[in-house]
Amino acid sequence: MHLDCSDQAILVTGASRGIGRAIALALADAGATVAVHYNRSREAAEEVAENCGEGAEAIQADLSELSACEQLFDAVVDRFGRIDTLVNNAGVARAAPLDASTEDWHDAWAQTLHVNLRAPELLCRLAIRHFQERDDGGRIINVASRAAFRGDTPEYMTYAASKAALVALTRSIARGLGEDNICAFTVAPGFTRTDMAQDFIDRYGEGHARKDLALNELTTPEDVAPTVVFLASGHADHATGATIDINAGSYVH
Repeated sequence: MHLDCSDQAILVTGASRGIGRAIALALADAGATVAVHYNRSREAAEEVAENCGEGAEAIQADLSELSACEQLFDAVVDRFGRIDTLVNNAGVARAAPLDASTEDWHDAWAQTLHVNLRAPELLCRLAIRHFQERDDGGRIINVASRAAFRGDTPEYMTYAASKAALVALTRSIARGLGEDNICAFTVAPGFTRTDMAQDFIDRYGEGHARKDLALNELTTPEDVAPTVVFLASGHADHATGATIDINAGSYVH
C-alpha cells in the first residue's frame, strides 16, 4: 500500500518538536505540503519546515490566546490556498498539585484546558466551516493521550481531563458531520519519549514509565507518526470516530 498525501495541504500544530515534528516530517515524506505551527521555538520549526521540503512553512501562534487560533488558520489558508487535513497535536502538561494555592490551581487548569481543548475546538470549528465552504470534505486528526482513558497522577488530573474531552469532541464531529464528508479521528499515544515527558522521567525514573508496558521500550514520536499519515491518506475514512491507541501494549500487559 502506498500512502500518498501529495494533493494535500496539512496544518500540524505543535510541530517544532516531539510528536508534532515526527508527524510533520512523515506527512511531508508522503507528499503533503505542511504548515509547521510553533509557539516559541522558531528556529526548530524553521528547521522542520526546511526538512519538510519545498512549500512547507513555519507559522507562529500562541494557542493560549483566543484570537491566535483564527489568525493561525487564516494565515495557513492565505499561504496555501486551502487546508485539507487538520492535525491538532499541540499540548501542554502543567502540574497542578493538590496542595497548590487556589490561584495556582486555577491558572494550571485554565492554561491546560485552553491549549489542550479550547484551541483544538476552535481550530476544529474553523476547519469544519472551511471544509463545508469548499464542499469537498476534509479530515481532522486530534492527538489525545492514554491518560484520557486511564487517568493520570493527581498533579496531572487537568491533563487527563483535557484529553478526555478532546476524545468526546472528536467523536461528536465524526457522528455529526459525516454527511459533509468530514472525518475525524483520535490518536492516543501512551507515555512517549519527548521533551514534555522528560520532567516525569526525571522525577519518577524511566523504569516507572515502562513498568506497565508490554514492550520493553518507551514509545517514540516516530512510532506515532505513521498512523497519522495513514489516517490523513484517506485509506481509513470508514474508521471515522475511532481512537487509535499507540501505547506499547499498556492496556494488555
